[in-house]
Amino acid sequence: METREHVTRKFKEIDVERYMQLVDQYCDYCMNSTKEVATGSGKIVQVRERHLPTTNFFLYHWLRMNHFDFYKKMNVWNIKQDPTHPYHAMIMETDEKFKALATDIVANEGKGIFYAKNALGMTDKAQTENTNIDTITIKYES
Repeated sequence: METREHVTRKFKEIDVERYMQLVDQYCDYCMNSTKEVATGSGKIVQVRERHLPTTNFFLYHWLRMNHFDFYKKMNVWNIKQDPTHPYHAMIMETDEKFKALATDIVANEGKGIFYAKNALGMTDKAQTENTNIDTITIKYES
C-alpha cells in the first residue's frame, strides 16, 4: 500500500519562457485593443478601448489561439494555493501582471467597477461610526 509520501507528483511540462511571452502578448493585446464605433455621419472608425485582462479568457482562449497547452482554471487555482508547485511563482507573477493592468484601466478609465469589486478586491468607501448607545434620554422642557 502506497502512502502519500510515496506518490510521485506529476506536472505537465511546459515551456515557461514561452508561457511568459504569451502573458506579455496578452497584456499588450489588452492595452492596445480597439472597437468599431459609428460616427454621426455614419462612418465606422476604430476607437482605442483597453480590455480588462481576465484569467479565464487567457486560459481558455488566448493560449488556445496561440497553440499553447496549459492547465485549466481549477488547476491554476490549485497551483496558486500550493507554494511547492513548480509553476507557483509563474502563476503568481501572471496574476500580478493581470491585476496591475486591470487596476490601471479601472482607475484611469472609470470602467469595470464590478470587475474591480469582484476580481481586484476593491470596495466602495463607507464611513460608519459605532456609538454603542444603550439608553437615550429625552427631556421635555415646559
